[in-house]
Amino acid sequence: MDRKKIGRTDLEISGIGLGTGTFGREIDQEKAFEIMDYAVENGITFFDTAEAYGGGQAYEIRKQAYGTTDVREKSTEMSSSELIIGRWMKSRGTRKNIELCTKISGGKARPDQIRIALDASLERLGTDFVDIYKIHSPDVSTPIAESLDAMGDQVDLGKIKIIGGANYNGDQITEMLDQAKKNGYRRFEVMQPNYNLAVPEAETEVFPICTEEQISITSYSPLGAGFLTGKYIRGDRKSIPKGTRMDVAPAHIDIYFNDRSFNIVDNLKHKSDQLGVPITQLAMAWAMSHTSVTAVLAGAKSISHLKSAINAYNMDLGELRSEMSAWK
Repeated sequence: MDRKKIGRTDLEISGIGLGTGTFGREIDQEKAFEIMDYAVENGITFFDTAEAYGGGQAYEIRKQAYGTTDVREKSTEMSSSELIIGRWMKSRGTRKNIELCTKISGGKARPDQIRIALDASLERLGTDFVDIYKIHSPDVSTPIAESLDAMGDQVDLGKIKIIGGANYNGDQITEMLDQAKKNGYRRFEVMQPNYNLAVPEAETEVFPICTEEQISITSYSPLGAGFLTGKYIRGDRKSIPKGTRMDVAPAHIDIYFNDRSFNIVDNLKHKSDQLGVPITQLAMAWAMSHTSVTAVLAGAKSISHLKSAINAYNMDLGELRSEMSAWK
């Protein structure tokens, strides 16, 4: 699998990143271990996690940071994604072969919060550093300069190699760059936007400035939280299949249940039948094939999901990509 550099640094990551938001929340530790083993065997060495991923303590963090109180949200075990990854790395002795990214939850990027959250993540992961540390979403109550300064201190201590952010818009990225330059702080070298056929706005809001400033993009949700698999019924918010992402984390329903998104799914189904290519492979190939994207984070609840992501990565859409981009 191709490997690409992050930003202006020498760190290289695999073209597919393993998204681990399902670990300890939708799948148990045994299944997660199988998926991580398969990933590494197939050249996927970039693992993405967060303090808010999984069950147990992670659910409590989501509740505090995002006000998550929805009783429909479920966890398969009382264990976080970070803990599961840490146990796997210890049992396999693979830490040195993994590019590891974790994140502090949005809305809590004060210097003291960054120090506490990072140390807790490192303890759960069973490592003394992470390759990439991101702010999961902008903290509008904390000046970005303070967050950059605090994260830079942790780089100096050897606990972080590279810093970045997720879910920032273009204006927020510009502000980050301005403050880093003005104060002589380290800047974000990687951004993580939501990017898929149903939510393509990052192409115009985030990609241009990141490309211009040599900031890498590790986009997430190429299947739109599972929406682009075609399993949902237009206009029906009640009959959500059990165990799906919309069932486990129902906040996604408000993002994807609209006419435009369902029209795109109809087009995907038609093109899938026409070409004899799985709908999931087509959708992921579209997200993976943008020239500004360094890596796409692919979540998996089974090895078959990861196989589909690898097939998509190896697929050449050619002119079909432009046709798909025009779907409305």
